[in-house]
Amino acid sequence: MQEIIIRVVQSEDAATGDQAMRKVTVRLIPFLFLLYVIAYLDRVNFGYAALGMNSDLGISMELFGFLSGIFFIGYLIFEVPSNIILERVGARIWIARIMVSWGIVVIATGAVSGAFDLAVLRFILGVAEAGFFPGLILYLTGWFRQKDLAQAVALFMAALAVSNIIGAPVSTWILDNIAWFGIAGWRWLFILEGIPAVILGIVTWFCLTDRPADARWLSDDERRWLVRELETEAAARRLNGAGMQLRQVISDRQVWYLALVYCMLVIALYGTGFWMPQIIKALSPSSSNFAIGLLMMIPFIAALIGMIAWGRHSDRTGERRWHTALPPLIGGIALVGAGIIFEPVIAFCLLVVATVGIYCSFGPFWTQPAAVFTGTAAAVAIALINSIGNLGGFIGPTIMGYLGKVTGTLA
Repeated sequence: MQEIIIRVVQSEDAATGDQAMRKVTVRLIPFLFLLYVIAYLDRVNFGYAALGMNSDLGISMELFGFLSGIFFIGYLIFEVPSNIILERVGARIWIARIMVSWGIVVIATGAVSGAFDLAVLRFILGVAEAGFFPGLILYLTGWFRQKDLAQAVALFMAALAVSNIIGAPVSTWILDNIAWFGIAGWRWLFILEGIPAVILGIVTWFCLTDRPADARWLSDDERRWLVRELETEAAARRLNGAGMQLRQVISDRQVWYLALVYCMLVIALYGTGFWMPQIIKALSPSSSNFAIGLLMMIPFIAALIGMIAWGRHSDRTGERRWHTALPPLIGGIALVGAGIIFEPVIAFCLLVVATVGIYCSFGPFWTQPAAVFTGTAAAVAIALINSIGNLGGFIGPTIMGYLGKVTGTLA
């Protein structure tokens, strides 16, 4: 009789847990996904703007690479302090602040008069956005168990691909079709794509729930179940040494190892991301800006499908290391192939494979810091990995600009 009662209780507990996780996923992932779509679009629309901006302002390929990457210098400097503040004041207030401030900077970019103005605003944009991505990764670790985290992160980070799927045709359409009041299309691109960040920042202030204990949209049983599960996992990590002090986290070898791996991924991500419109233009010089935007949808649609399926497979198997390592290995080989093959169609297909490989690694990768650290240690570790890793966002575009200058082509 006692065994039957235990089984009934366990069954009810499992049902409560399943219902709680469904509610959490439906409530949080679509909203965070939307925020990240806007964030990433406001970061990479610089690449689309280059199709008109570079000639108007006399920006060379080498200078464009530097201007693309300087964003990440400000990002690096303020990343860790921003994540510590978020962990203390809560995601609702801090994410709202980040979004409103970066939206204002993007809008202001539409008024630049030269390369110096662009450099200053790109740096300030990095400062304004610092803490957004690692803050949301930290936020997700406070809502999802380890066994659910890779898929949750993959669904959230699918925004990287979707922002390009949406942004490519929209941004290039703006370039070709909007010149209101005699203002160039690339200026309107910054203005129109900066406004949603400000609006969503205000919405975030009112809509985001800081932690499960505050989730009134969960039932009492669901809230208790989720808090208990997360506290149990956190306690286990503390027993394994996750509750480190700040100095210990900064000197931890695993943090720097993960930062180096992430830096390599980001070099590829932004080395191709900022330059892809111009790469495709070089492969197909007769194409209009809008046609380039439509072509750019293809690699990111493939990446979207791949990263969700790969994150789900990682959760199902519980394996993280090889799920992180194999996709960029394949993607790197494809990227090399795209650079040495002169047939445009084959080069483009390899570019698609490379994009899929780069994107598929992100979901499994970001489960690893959360499996090792907790609390403030997790906030610092995630921010440090992301900030050091994002140096790749400076290195990748800068190298591409230098190579473009040396070779005279991006194709």
